[in-house]
Amino acid sequence: MPATSEIHTHNNCNEKENIKDNSPIEKSSFSLFCDERGYLNQVEYILQHGTRKGDRTGTGVVSVFGSQARYSLRDQFPLLTTKKVFWKAIGSTNAKELSEKGVKIWDANGSRDFLDKSGFTSREEGDLGPVYGFQWRHFGAEYKDMHTDYTGQGVDQLQKVIDTIKSNPEDRRIIMCAWNPKDLPLMALPPCHALCQFYVCDGELSCQLYQRSGDMGLGVPFNIASYALLTYMMAHITGLKPGDFVHTLGDAHVYVNHIEPLKVQLQREPRPFPKLKILRAVAHIDDFRAEDFEICDYNPHPTIKMQMAV
Repeated sequence: MPATSEIHTHNNCNEKENIKDNSPIEKSSFSLFCDERGYLNQVEYILQHGTRKGDRTGTGVVSVFGSQARYSLRDQFPLLTTKKVFWKAIGSTNAKELSEKGVKIWDANGSRDFLDKSGFTSREEGDLGPVYGFQWRHFGAEYKDMHTDYTGQGVDQLQKVIDTIKSNPEDRRIIMCAWNPKDLPLMALPPCHALCQFYVCDGELSCQLYQRSGDMGLGVPFNIASYALLTYMMAHITGLKPGDFVHTLGDAHVYVNHIEPLKVQLQREPRPFPKLKILRAVAHIDDFRAEDFEICDYNPHPTIKMQMAV
């Protein structure tokens, strides 16, 4: 697998000639939307070339369709440094639990007001419904509430992915999907990061996420860190090293009330990514605890406040 900072491409002008005489095809390398500079370039591109659109929240966005960035996980962890990012709490369906861990991104979508307006008048505040963690571990099970024990119900996609990485690492179907049309009406908000695929090569585990909708200012930095962490965890328990995280976005957008804060962020110089340490040997995905992870050498610029559009 090539280094993340190098995307190799054939010289198209000479390709036919090279094939004819069997001479080696020259490769050129160039940086394209890689690591933190790539994220900032994505934001800048959207601000310069995006289309002004309305949206579900009524806030308004500047949007482009189709964007991709790559983040190396080799000896670094892609926690953005041009602003401070909180990255914990993958997989919970309880917004209150996320909030207690310092992750405020879901607070508005789990609030009493939002749930009532969405028709979930009988649902407990903070219950997001059958969202990511539920779909990963219990796809197809009947959702009741966030307190129910769903052990043994539905398809455990996460465990199937782990088993396949171990038993058939060359499989091209190592996929986990959170988009369940049957359960969409029960969710506080349908999954933004809908599908991820894992790839094994040369002893490294890489992950590509397809995200149907990406809030570049507030949500995407959190998504990058979350799936990078997931890849680290999966690599750890399958005996592999972390490779790349490839982030593919459908509707990549900047909310209009985030434009000025993002302009501030674009003026900041990226610093080296921190490192992530897993502090003990963990054999099973369910055995990870929050205290098993340590972020080292994280030296971000100050937090930039952005309001969540609901």
